[in-house]
Amino acid sequence: MLFRRRLLAAPLVATTAALPLPFLSRAHAATTLRLHTLVTSPHPYNTAAEWFGEELARRTNGALRSTLFPSAQLGTDRAVLDEMRLGTIDLMISTTNNAAAQLPAYNVFSLAYLFPDYQSFRRALRPAGPIVQRIQALYDERRLGLVLLGFMLGGTRNLSAVRPVRNLEDLRGLKMRVPPSPAVARQWQALGTLPVTVNWAEVYTAVQTGVAQALESSLSGYLSERFFEVAPHLSLTRHEIQVGHFTASARSLGRLAEPQRTVLRAVAAEAMEVGTRAGIEADETVLQRVRTEFAGRIHVHEPDREAFARVLAPLHEELASSYQARDLLELVRAALRNA
Repeated sequence: MLFRRRLLAAPLVATTAALPLPFLSRAHAATTLRLHTLVTSPHPYNTAAEWFGEELARRTNGALRSTLFPSAQLGTDRAVLDEMRLGTIDLMISTTNNAAAQLPAYNVFSLAYLFPDYQSFRRALRPAGPIVQRIQALYDERRLGLVLLGFMLGGTRNLSAVRPVRNLEDLRGLKMRVPPSPAVARQWQALGTLPVTVNWAEVYTAVQTGVAQALESSLSGYLSERFFEVAPHLSLTRHEIQVGHFTASARSLGRLAEPQRTVLRAVAAEAMEVGTRAGIEADETVLQRVRTEFAGRIHVHEPDREAFARVLAPLHEELASSYQARDLLELVRAALRNA
């Protein structure tokens, strides 16, 4: 409860508290939306999703609700995105690299060391900014039937493995689990690993059985999914500030009245800031727990991040071009220059 109060006490992106909403009579049947996440609580994605559901119900006097289905209860991200085109699943919060098959430009957000810090991330991916507008245009061009509600910071992504990783030599030949993102696989290959694509729900078993020897994930995911049991060596590579997207089914939104859509969009934008703050705080909390509560079970290493970044920097142009997303990369760079 204390954490929730702190989140609510901070300034948010926008508010609709004063909006006149004549459609909010309790006499009307409530509309309940299904919201998918891939992760298990505690996780910033679920924090944002839960806050969104509570606030949406409050501001609509219960006329519009959302129910969170965490831990891939509704399926993999890929399957859920297909369902959303049909309007059978309404909302999702997840990492952009899992949506790269539907939108190849999302691979840009998986470029290692793209965002130098949290504040540059916030400024570049601000609500209604040029990058958000460009992604929505790509959704429309590809006829995905999706509406982008915003981006959030899901924490930093780091390497964990069955053995210590401190330098490039330690990575050589390591069987590395990667998500279904060619950009991620290409980068880990450049670092000397042998990438193996494994769905998130199967990662623990893959490492346990030796199909993979290492993985990269958010710190929250590392702890909540108990990956430390099979990959006890945590290397703080901080190679990626994880971009989480909040996306809606266009068909689902189309079934709502315009005032309801207005409230939903505003609450979603605020939920992204709630989630971003949760992502930053979660990283700090997890690291503290790792070094105290899990001391002796998790071995923390500070790798040579500068060496990793030097190898990967030349790939930015190559990978962005391969996904016809140079314009998106330039938008990010412009946002960072103007920060």
